[in-house]
Amino acid sequence: VAVNSKHPQGLFVLFFTEMWERFSYYGMRAIFTLYMTKALILDKGPASNIYGSYTGLVYLTPLIGGYVADRFWGNRRSILVGGLLMALGQFLMFLSASNYHNIAFAQVLMWFGLTALIIGNGFFKPNISTLVGQLYPRGDKRLDAAFTLFYMGINLGAFFSPIVCGILGDTGNPADFKWGFLAACIGMILGVVTFEFMKKYLVTPEGEPVGVIANKKKDADLNKDLGEIANEAKAGKISNTSIGIWSVIAIG
Repeated sequence: VAVNSKHPQGLFVLFFTEMWERFSYYGMRAIFTLYMTKALILDKGPASNIYGSYTGLVYLTPLIGGYVADRFWGNRRSILVGGLLMALGQFLMFLSASNYHNIAFAQVLMWFGLTALIIGNGFFKPNISTLVGQLYPRGDKRLDAAFTLFYMGINLGAFFSPIVCGILGDTGNPADFKWGFLAACIGMILGVVTFEFMKKYLVTPEGEPVGVIANKKKDADLNKDLGEIANEAKAGKISNTSIGIWSVIAIG
């Protein structure tokens, strides 16, 4: 039996979507601390704390985004919502930098922008990686190569974004930071547009769309345990395991 070595077109849709998202994320990070110290006149200590808290929360919220996608929304809707929130967050950072001379107002815009970025990343990041695996049949030997290609997109976006956003934003003039954030915003918008206009290629080998239905609903009839959890959820019951998990997350 001949083995198909050609990768599905959906992989390249995810490649460019993730490339632009990483362009946006790492471009903003490249100038964020510089913006706080040079434009908002924050000391290095508080600026470093804000930067560290932001990057830490970015890696925490995917727990919530993945849960919502698995139980309710599905991967596609979660990616769209996350991408739009991240684009909004970058635009708020642009508005913050545009009003840097009014430090109090600029900081308020910055906090709202960071919040949108953190929540948006939580919905976006775990779900786009999940879609890669769904494009291939179980046990397909091409999957390792597919993830290698996918992560090349991440590295490509991460390589160019600090250069572009750094050149545009860190010019020595505090008024120019807004252009770096605007470039990050445009990158995120390009990622969302790529995903939405090319999502018809995100299909299984049998031609069925992936990521449309929540995994919880899709697997309920195949997995008895998941089916029981679904019945408990419908009845308004929450398992002790779920209570424990969410308690630990809340405390964290």
